[in-house]
Amino acid sequence: MSNEIKNNTKSIKSTKNKYAVLSLSGGMDSSSLMLRLLDDGYEVTAISFDYGQKHKVELEKALSLTDYLKQQGLKVKHHTINIDGLSQLLHSALISGGEDVPTGHYHESNMRLTVVPNRNKIFSSIIQAAALSIAEAQNTDVIIAMGVHGGDHATYPDCRQLFRDKDYDAFIAGNWDAEKVTYYLPYINSSKTDVLRDGMRACEALGLKYEEVYEMTFTSYIPVEHDNTIYSDYQSASSIGRIEAFLNLGLQDPAAYADELGPVTWQTVKAHAEKTLAEFKKQEV
Repeated sequence: MSNEIKNNTKSIKSTKNKYAVLSLSGGMDSSSLMLRLLDDGYEVTAISFDYGQKHKVELEKALSLTDYLKQQGLKVKHHTINIDGLSQLLHSALISGGEDVPTGHYHESNMRLTVVPNRNKIFSSIIQAAALSIAEAQNTDVIIAMGVHGGDHATYPDCRQLFRDKDYDAFIAGNWDAEKVTYYLPYINSSKTDVLRDGMRACEALGLKYEEVYEMTFTSYIPVEHDNTIYSDYQSASSIGRIEAFLNLGLQDPAAYADELGPVTWQTVKAHAEKTLAEFKKQEV
């Protein structure tokens, strides 16, 4: 675990605030952050967004995971906000009807097509409103939690600290008592491997099996359907980034993977990811 993650853990446990509003995609990063918040004793309001994304199955995963956590006695609420009417106005490979999502390694030139214009600003405005409403109703401080990590910086400008700071300044300027709400971004300079490691630590602390938890997350931008079951692909850049994190920890990803021919084994997934990662490293030399 990185020093930054350790330090953030210490600082968050020293606060009296117990309310958090989380942007929950249903993927590995935001789900790991949800686990961390619950382990730290927060009552979490998780908000997911239907914006017309091709991988809409992530919303079902987010609902399944939050329902599972509630069954374990953990304090989490989940809301899905439908803004899919925007999809006809947005240009991105992630939007239904857009270009093909790229395959290969998770890097800037390969992922630029997946940028959704102003996506995190749209999400932030809604999350800020919800967080400030909780702060005023409960007369307490509230944190806004987002699972952005260091690997996002090159491709997604709205995942950088600079954007977060300016966005927060606008929020403060536009609302009374907005100082009750602050951002919490513990992974912003961490690798995806560190994110997974931290989520697994939280699973252990909460008495949860990480295999059950991460099986209910979805990171793939190219869902594959077979016999009415939706699987993750293992060739898109988002999937490679997730698989790499599990490989770095010497673990098997519990998510189910498939290609156009049908479900595949972890050995197939692992072999393809290792080949892709090796080829990318050669290009960097």
